[in-house]
Amino acid sequence: MGRPITHFEIASPNLESATEFYRQLFDWSVGEELIDGYRLVQTAEGSIGGGLLRTPQGVFPYVTIYVSVDDLRASLDKEEELGGKTVVEPMPIPGVGTFAMFQDPDGVMIGLFEEKMPQAQP
Repeated sequence: MGRPITHFEIASPNLESATEFYRQLFDWSVGEELIDGYRLVQTAEGSIGGGLLRTPQGVFPYVTIYVSVDDLRASLDKEEELGGKTVVEPMPIPGVGTFAMFQDPDGVMIGLFEEKMPQAQP
C-alpha cells in the first residue's frame, strides 16, 4: 500500500482574496492566521485538510501536497538517489511533527511530513 497524502497547501500572493475565493467556491472553512501569512483549511468531513499561505516576494503562486512518511531523513535520501533535490530541509512544527520539501526530477515541488508520535506517559 502506498503512502497517504495528509495535507495540501495553496500559496498565493494575496492571502485575503484567496481565502474568500476558496471559502465561496468550495465552502471551505478557513481559519484565522495562526502564524504570519498562514491559515488552516478544513475541507469536507473525511477529507484531508490543508493550508492557505501568502507567498513571499518573488515566489510564484503554487499548490503542493504533503505525503506522510515514517522516516523523513530516509525519504529525503531516497528522493535524492532517484534524482530529486531537497529544497526545504526538515523543519519542526511544534507539537505536530516535522516537514521537508523536495523537487522531483522535473521540478515539481512535493512536501513530506513525519508525524510526531505522542510521548508515552509513565
